Amino acid sequence: MKKILTLSTALTAVGFAAAAQEVTVMSWGGAYTVSQVEAYHKPFTAETGIKVVSVDADNPATPIKAMVEAGNVTIDVADVEYADAIRLCDEGLLEEIDPSILPAAPDGTPATEDFLPGALTDCAVASIVFSTVFAYDTTKFPEGPTTMADFFDLEGFPGKRGMRKGAKANLEMALMADGVPADEVYALLETDEGVAQAFAMLDKIKADTIWWEAGAQPPQLLADGEVVMTTAYNGRIFAAQVAEAKPFEIVWDGQVYEYDLFVIPKGAPNMEAALEFVKFSTDTQRLADQAKWISYGPGRKSSGALVGLYQDGVTEMAPHMPTSAENLTNALASSYEFWVDRDSELNERFNAWLAQ
Repeated sequence: MKKILTLSTALTAVGFAAAAQEVTVMSWGGAYTVSQVEAYHKPFTAETGIKVVSVDADNPATPIKAMVEAGNVTIDVADVEYADAIRLCDEGLLEEIDPSILPAAPDGTPATEDFLPGALTDCAVASIVFSTVFAYDTTKFPEGPTTMADFFDLEGFPGKRGMRKGAKANLEMALMADGVPADEVYALLETDEGVAQAFAMLDKIKADTIWWEAGAQPPQLLADGEVVMTTAYNGRIFAAQVAEAKPFEIVWDGQVYEYDLFVIPKGAPNMEAALEFVKFSTDTQRLADQAKWISYGPGRKSSGALVGLYQDGVTEMAPHMPTSAENLTNALASSYEFWVDRDSELNERFNAWLAQ
């Protein structure tokens, strides 16, 4: 039986290689793309013979929408945030992915039971749990900051701030900095008063903020001394801390965490190969392997026990994960329901506020 399965796998690989010599995967660049290349792309090519072409965008959801609507789709797989995965699927811009095709856990548990809650949707398969946090330069503040409120305190912690150019996560962080409990943030943001309260907090630091768009920018802003603290994706700061020995520290208080997911744009030129890539890259071992390269939690339960050391062979990864118990003390799970409904409206307001 083993020989038959091996032959079948080999023939399948040859078949896919013949049908599609390459598959194009769009992600977010920097340390995150590096982690995907090492954990997914290289092993996938080694097993199937299909070349993976890696391309990056500040937010892959934007070009997906433009490509599909123009009828000119040039990518096969993309990595997107949860609210974008839901919205693009609702708009008919993504292919549906049948979860029954996904590999079971090593103990035979079906993928539908092994992925974390909410990690599988009609059109998307989660790979990681990431977090928006803030980080600071320890040479500037040896004693802290320690709370989200400190990020907004220019008197106690003077210096330029960095924030992502958009409403998402910024509004939530602003309310938590103003004392709103994490479990009350979205109820408050559903009201005009709550949105006004969040923008009032952002007003306090607006004149001293540099706005970033690509995930690679925040650690660079810190390294160049352009800011003393900045919001960032936790894995980008980890990479700078450990791989580059930068004097940065993450403040987990007020972190906003969510999934990133693989999607296939409607009309992907290499649909069959795209599905094979998603299946391959979201099995138990591959998701655990990515955690050797960046501090994002895997989207499957069975992967957790396989997460060990960083690629340096020394650094324990568990304490650096957004889902580590000590990092969840005052954390907020991003609400995709809220952002699917309010993204356009609140980003329009954010951009108008920024222009004032």
